[in-house]
Amino acid sequence: MSTEHKIVDLDPAEAKARLDRGEAVLVDVREPYEYGAERIPGALLYPLVTFDPKAFPAMWGDRMVILQCGTGRRSGMAAQRMIEAGAGTVHHVKGGLNAWKEAKLPILGLNPTTGVIEPKSYG
Repeated sequence: MSTEHKIVDLDPAEAKARLDRGEAVLVDVREPYEYGAERIPGALLYPLVTFDPKAFPAMWGDRMVILQCGTGRRSGMAAQRMIEAGAGTVHHVKGGLNAWKEAKLPILGLNPTTGVIEPKSYG
């Protein structure tokens, strides 16, 4: 019996719903400076330049891993690496952080005045 290997695009609302239900872990594959400037709440940083699918912790158990970047390009590359390493279905946020922001979903960002990471508004 063979395992199907595929990459599934999730729209930002579906990704957020899965995160809110505790069904998934969000992994941001952007660079540290990008993550430091703004990010999705709860996202874990694992930059594409050091991304190793075999290093994912077993503690995530049955939770789905959702990959995310700025536009969906790098998370798609990371997803392909996971497929090549033997993963079955791999999920990523279609359109990345840009699509997340277009959907007006919550993000955290660096306040340039205080240097504090805080919720960003869409003014």
